[in-house]
Amino acid sequence: MSVSTRNSRSTRNSPQHRARPLRRRLVAAVSGIAAAVSLGAFGIVTHQATATPAGSSATPAASEADEQVGPPQKTFAEATAYALTHPAAVPTGANDWACTPSAEHPRPVVLVHGTFENRYMNWAGLAPKLKDAGYCVYALNYGGKEGGLLQGIGDMAESAAQLSAFVDKVRERTGSSRVDLVGHSQGGGVMPRHYIKNLGGAAKVDKLVALSPNNHGTTLSGLATLAKAIPGAGDLTGAACPACMQQTTGSDFVTALKEGGETDPAVDYSVLATRTDWVVTPYTSSYLADADNVTQSKLQDHCPLDLTEHLGLSYNKTATRFVLNALDPAHAEKLTC
Repeated sequence: MSVSTRNSRSTRNSPQHRARPLRRRLVAAVSGIAAAVSLGAFGIVTHQATATPAGSSATPAASEADEQVGPPQKTFAEATAYALTHPAAVPTGANDWACTPSAEHPRPVVLVHGTFENRYMNWAGLAPKLKDAGYCVYALNYGGKEGGLLQGIGDMAESAAQLSAFVDKVRERTGSSRVDLVGHSQGGGVMPRHYIKNLGGAAKVDKLVALSPNNHGTTLSGLATLAKAIPGAGDLTGAACPACMQQTTGSDFVTALKEGGETDPAVDYSVLATRTDWVVTPYTSSYLADADNVTQSKLQDHCPLDLTEHLGLSYNKTATRFVLNALDPAHAEKLTC
């Protein structure tokens, strides 16, 4: 049936039509965030996470002991509502610095949030599930003001350095030589890949499991394209949110990660994309170049009617099973809807 002969009911019920209000809210939110950041409402501090010096006591620092643990959440929206008044919250199940990895799950799992998100917004659903599955789970905030709501906006090279310090801290506390990373958006794409490629992460990371990563950049649903088309807008956006422009398709940051190959043979990569992603666009930008150590899938290949979009993927039941399978392929289960 041609577009011109579709009835208005089918048009209103189409996935594209249902996604439009979400896109409008995203544009409004990101525009407001960018303005607020440019006005200093959300400062950027670098190297927020620091590694525990070698030989120091394993007793948690006061800041660790004082970390507020937020309740489990079922959706990104619910987690965000809680984070508005508890921006530094740790998701249930994460950051137990006394946790000892088991023989069944010897590597700690480090959760890496995405742009404009924080550890609680992203992982209030998945962290407790991973903990219940027997993993030692850790989550950091990076690329934003310490204690601030919006994270993942700072220069990604500096964010990768923060991730490196946090991974070293987790390795020291748990006695594990390597960790597994589970990331969303920026946190599963170009930022941790920079860490793996340029900051020694390949020797410390066994697996990178990514939900809707931005491996080849994104247009941010047209926002980046618009910024590039308006003289000076790109510089303004970059000043307010360095990570935003670094993630755009064709940026120097994205291009540099392609040089010499997109992946490291010492690390296993797993990618789950969703066709209804309106942030990483096109959604195929999530995919890495094919390699023996790369496993990639699309949510709708398993659940054709599932319209879960970018922000909802870390709370999606099928995505949760995908993560568990990627972390422990020897005990993988069928993905169900």
